[in-house]
Amino acid sequence: MALMEIQASRMRARVDSDGAPVLLLNQDRARWDRLLIRRGLAALDRAEQLGGTLGPYALQAAIAACHARAHTGAETDWTRIVALYDALADVMPSPVVELNRAVAVGMASGPSAGLEIADGLLAEPALAGYHLLPAVRGELLARLGRSEEAREEFERAASLAANARVRALLLERAATP
Repeated sequence: MALMEIQASRMRARVDSDGAPVLLLNQDRARWDRLLIRRGLAALDRAEQLGGTLGPYALQAAIAACHARAHTGAETDWTRIVALYDALADVMPSPVVELNRAVAVGMASGPSAGLEIADGLLAEPALAGYHLLPAVRGELLARLGRSEEAREEFERAASLAANARVRALLLERAATP
């Protein structure tokens, strides 16, 4: 329940007035539903009070809670998010979890560290057609000042995206890495 409520709290901020997607760090947090956040945090607190190892849903809720507790993107506790992704990878290993961990590591320890993890996923068959792998690589490369490589990755991500709005966002990002 915690995961669903915290994730649902951001629904109004996930797209702009034209229906274009808004990335998490760019979302207007004033549009997040505080009631759903409070209810989600309370449910997470109850799950944590049960003791024992947290399962995959509780760990994902704890990650979402880190975002919900931060008043701005800059206040996000990326070190805690990395630790939570490490725990999630132990209980539910998957290439997508590892890709999300790459993002968190990139935010906590710098883009080079995140890119190293993302690069390790390039040969992963499950991510071969997944637009978020080149999108993540593009963001990390852009943060490193490697603009041409970033542009290529954003264009590759756009070519893999099934959603027209997401594709447009990626092409816009390719134009301004």
